Amino acid sequence: MEKRINKKIIKIYLPLIIIFALIIIISLLFISCEKDEPRLTQYDMDLMFDDEKFMLEGKEVVKYYNNSDNAFKILYFHLYPNAFREGAKNPVISQTHEKEGYPNGKSYGGIKINGVKSGDEEIEFNVEGEDENILAVSLKDELFPGENVEIGIDFSIQLPNINHRFGYGENTINCGNFYPIVCVYEENVGFSKSLYHSNGDPFYSEVANYNVNIEFDSKFEIASTGDLISSENSENLIKNQYKASNVRDFCFVLSQKFNFVQEEVDDIVVSYYGYNNDENLNECLKTSVDAIKTFNDMIGKYPYKQISVVKSNFVYGGMEFPNLVLISDKIEEQSEFNYVIVHEIAHQWWYGVVGDDEYNHAWIDEGLAEYSTLLFYEENGSYNEKYPQLISAATKSYKLFEDVYKKINGKVDGRMDRPLCDFATEPEYTQCTYTKSVLMFDSVRELIGKNKFEKAMQKIYKDYKFKIINRAQLTAVFEKFGTGAEKVIDSYLEGKVIIM
Repeated sequence: MEKRINKKIIKIYLPLIIIFALIIIISLLFISCEKDEPRLTQYDMDLMFDDEKFMLEGKEVVKYYNNSDNAFKILYFHLYPNAFREGAKNPVISQTHEKEGYPNGKSYGGIKINGVKSGDEEIEFNVEGEDENILAVSLKDELFPGENVEIGIDFSIQLPNINHRFGYGENTINCGNFYPIVCVYEENVGFSKSLYHSNGDPFYSEVANYNVNIEFDSKFEIASTGDLISSENSENLIKNQYKASNVRDFCFVLSQKFNFVQEEVDDIVVSYYGYNNDENLNECLKTSVDAIKTFNDMIGKYPYKQISVVKSNFVYGGMEFPNLVLISDKIEEQSEFNYVIVHEIAHQWWYGVVGDDEYNHAWIDEGLAEYSTLLFYEENGSYNEKYPQLISAATKSYKLFEDVYKKINGKVDGRMDRPLCDFATEPEYTQCTYTKSVLMFDSVRELIGKNKFEKAMQKIYKDYKFKIINRAQLTAVFEKFGTGAEKVIDSYLEGKVIIM
């Protein structure tokens, strides 16, 4: 009798037990996934630009989530504008480009931290680092894993008169890398506090969410990161509100000379900002649209609603920011202008969406962006740039670099994977980071085939979207699509390969 009762009970309750067990398992999995999914830092900024003094007054509230396994007593922020101050130890521009960068003579800028708060309470902070490039904020309470803290920072910025990503020139006011931004924390390494350097793009950041209000004189047009949420115009002042999600940085450009055109492709609004009386607006817009469409198909869909390609006062060829790229107005040849547009748009995928440590491993985003540019021309024959010819030109360029350096120094350092500060000269950085990267990825494609190479790029984009990728992770993906790819990449990165 007892056995029959037990069997009956089991028969009645077994389905309920199974359902209950499944609910518990699913809940545990959900909790685990939720715990493992990092929470994004939130930046809320109010900015006011004074065009008479070229001053930017700002307040930001940063809600920072500790996604690490360690507790923090101090939170660190980059203060990139202080690289432009008088007395800075590291130049922001190479001596070769100094005259072009400072057409009106040396000019200085910087950022002043007026106060730091946690809630309504003032908290201790210190500006430190070799070039006063780091803001160290002492937290009221230790920040444990999974917790968050809100930090309010009041700051004043002086823009220098320089044709750079941060500064003002004759035609544009470029506000890039201007606000206090949280340093990336790496397990077993700590906070990344790399110095500004004239070589390359000395930046490293994680994706975050932004709400930004910008107030400026109505005589200006503006191009910006993010989606425009609202715009108010009163007493000759414009106040725009922008929202940007999952972006690595925030940038805006002001000008009284902008003339822009737009086109939509794949549900993305593409805008090209040229100057008044420019006759090539539509051609530049077409190149921008073609680049977006090509990379959407080749790599993966651009995840944002808009992108602005902005002609500007910039000493180098171009510069990438989320949803916005700068193209130097010093470039005269349309073919070269087109090339820079394509390269900088490629950065929206490599650096923007798939991030990397640009200071210590610049070849990752620069190499992938430059090689993607060649792939663009391979797919778009109307631009009359042939892939084999571009590879041949890169080979000749690198061999010439090696020959010259061997004659001068007796040897050449061909290592690609090293910090920006380890490149002795700007040509050495350019050849090892851009040119040699093109040859490296071409060698990998020859080994594994065109189809597998594109699938590898798509895999990288899919798996590391909105994340940081490192050398080991990138090479592992290519190795999965073709045995031997890792050895090829390592031989290039370590400077052991012989370019023939």
